Amino acid sequence: MMTRHDTDCVSMPPTNPKHTFLAKGDDGRHFLAGNFGEVNSSAPPRPDLPPFQATREHRRFTEFADAVRSHRYIGLCWGPPGVGKTLSARYYAGVDDWEQWHSIFTNNDLGPVPDRVLEARTAFFPPTVTATPKQIDQALPRVCQQISYAVDYAEHGLVDPYVHTESRSSGRTELLIIDEADRLKTTGLEQVRDYFDHHNMGVILIGMPGIQKRLARYPQLYSRIGFAHEYRPLTPEELTVVLAKRIPAAEDADDGVAHATAVATIVRITAGNFRLVERLLTQIQRIQTVNGLDTLTPEIVEAAREALLIGH
Repeated sequence: MMTRHDTDCVSMPPTNPKHTFLAKGDDGRHFLAGNFGEVNSSAPPRPDLPPFQATREHRRFTEFADAVRSHRYIGLCWGPPGVGKTLSARYYAGVDDWEQWHSIFTNNDLGPVPDRVLEARTAFFPPTVTATPKQIDQALPRVCQQISYAVDYAEHGLVDPYVHTESRSSGRTELLIIDEADRLKTTGLEQVRDYFDHHNMGVILIGMPGIQKRLARYPQLYSRIGFAHEYRPLTPEELTVVLAKRIPAAEDADDGVAHATAVATIVRITAGNFRLVERLLTQIQRIQTVNGLDTLTPEIVEAAREALLIGH
């Protein structure tokens, strides 16, 4: 798994009384005037997230990732923005659970390694926009080794690579997912190929449409790609099913006609783009709350659309 660290950042989890930088009598005011970055080892948790919906595209991605992981090839996944590529990859690797469990500072009671992390044995790495060759060279072994150590910790209750040698060189990590692979320059892509050649794990590169044509210009890397997967937008039928679970119809006088029309309007506006769906539903909920409404109508959907850069 990957946590992004800036060279100017102090990386630690939120305040914990068992861990502090402050001496006795120090009120921490130097943090107000000092040159410090964000204080955390990963992004803060987002509250009230809807439960993950395993769509047909996610199931296709899971089959693709399982094949890459099993056969230890390089896999290439591409699709337009907002269709759910990153969401599927993070769910497959158990990134949200990992980020909550893993940190630089921990309590004495670390707790068990999340089941999803142990099941997937997958490292997740999104390179930064300005990632240098040195940063990539350091990050790949770090994020992969952490997963191998986590498997050791779950099985043996401790991490000792001198005793449990199978975890050395990320030996217990089975898959590395690199999100936003479009950010990798030529040197970065060569580093990925070299890392793949020296380890027994699969690698998935996730990017935008056209990345497959770009990689074709690098024959040494391209010849190692064994699987390809295009992540497509949701079909209208499947999006309708997803929306039926997210926004079930309420009791109303017209037997649900307005609700069904509103759902069809959402499907038409978003064209199966998951990110647009989430943004539109957020605006719909805001409008319903402000106006004290508990029903969904086409007028509410259109009002929500007007608040977003959709269809303008």
